[in-house]
Amino acid sequence: MVNYSTEQAFRHGADLDAVFKALAHPARRAMLERLGRGEATVGELAAPLGMSAPAVTKHIRVLANAHLITQGRSARWRPCRLEEAPLQTATDWLEEQRKTWESRLDRLEAHLRTMDDSPKGTADDNA
Repeated sequence: MVNYSTEQAFRHGADLDAVFKALAHPARRAMLERLGRGEATVGELAAPLGMSAPAVTKHIRVLANAHLITQGRSARWRPCRLEEAPLQTATDWLEEQRKTWESRLDRLEAHLRTMDDSPKGTADDNA
């Protein structure tokens, strides 16, 4: 389990919020999937989505603000590149939540089994 100071936890939570916000839109997820295969220009990201350049630029800004992508400068092109660290942070957080809930559900299941194994009263016992 990761221990954070209050300030670190707040910053970590804000970073996660930005990542999950960015992942909430299917167009941004499609862009990230494309960037998982290698860097691409804004035009290359926009082409399969059928979006206007301003709409794509807004989505790219959301991804960049979440630190999920970076944009380079190559002459007049600004290739986008996937940054894996924020996705790994989100994956780590999700895995921690999965482990917590799996443990809780295992304890509940064990408790319910003990209830099934306990002797049950009959109508004659209650008389």
